[in-house]
Amino acid sequence: MIRLLIVDDSALMRRQLAALFDGEPDFEVRLARNGVEAVLENRRFEPDVITLDINMPELDGLTALAMIMAEREVAVVMVSSLTEKGALITFEALNLGAVDFIAKPGGTISLSIDLVRAAIIEKVRTAAQARPRRTARRPVPLALPEAAWAPAPAPASAPAPAREGVVVVGVSTGGPNTLEQILPLLPLTLPWPVLVAQHMPASFTASFANRLDGLCSLKVVEVNRPMPLEAGTIYIGKGGADMVVVRRSGRLTVIAKPENDAFLWHPSAELLGRSALEQLEAANVVGVMLTGMGSDGANAFADIRRRGGRTIAESKESAVVFGMPAELIKRDGATVILPAEKIAAQVNAWLGC
Repeated sequence: MIRLLIVDDSALMRRQLAALFDGEPDFEVRLARNGVEAVLENRRFEPDVITLDINMPELDGLTALAMIMAEREVAVVMVSSLTEKGALITFEALNLGAVDFIAKPGGTISLSIDLVRAAIIEKVRTAAQARPRRTARRPVPLALPEAAWAPAPAPASAPAPAREGVVVVGVSTGGPNTLEQILPLLPLTLPWPVLVAQHMPASFTASFANRLDGLCSLKVVEVNRPMPLEAGTIYIGKGGADMVVVRRSGRLTVIAKPENDAFLWHPSAELLGRSALEQLEAANVVGVMLTGMGSDGANAFADIRRRGGRTIAESKESAVVFGMPAELIKRDGATVILPAEKIAAQVNAWLGC
């Protein structure tokens, strides 16, 4: 039985969200009207998952989240508006320990919720399996001692990285916080660009790219138009689209394409990985599979390794949701399996940084 606490100051929203789970026999649902009640119910009801509104009277969602995570470890899914402000607040919530977020329905609430019913239930079920973090995992500062940048040793026989290559990253639930731990540790000398397929709504990815740009030594951009690939740049796939690698005038370029219905998740890590293999020898591709539910990217990233490329699967010990990396491991597609805090060092070592 999954104990679910729904927290929202709107009585209508509480009823609508609760109604989604009426036909789910493995859920026990309780409601709270504000942040104060959320903190109290976290103690009394001991839920497995909390859906938490951001804008509430008495105690706002971020403050309530901080108190909840300080008192009792629980998977929290934020209910956020699809606005730039909503995105920024959501990233703060993820940094405080929330595992995922739900886009708050707009327009006619009952109709909007019906359209996303399956997605909401899936997110809550996924959260029930997640490993929430009691405290925020802050990004590593850029001004590190020189020793802290020492890369993991590369195999003695490893050749120097090719001039033309890419690092492709697939990530979903729990990803923003994990990426904030890894990407700031990639140095300016990184010889290949980094392409990140993070499952995220279209209205959030620009804000996320801007946030990462302030944390990383590398330049971070959202792929919202065709962009020639450049070393020293991290490319975040635009939400509501798929990101693929192509050649234009002989030069590697990344573009955003309309979502391909053949793939379940977007931006699709599977499509990104396949497109990289179409344009490059596998030896010139590094694949990194991070936290997330499902199997997006597992087949393509396993092909990268089978054809002579190198891949990293995030280990169970650090993954918020050990779904996507587990699927890569099942396919014998992981060159190495590492906790999040060691992944950047391995990439740096492979690329000679």
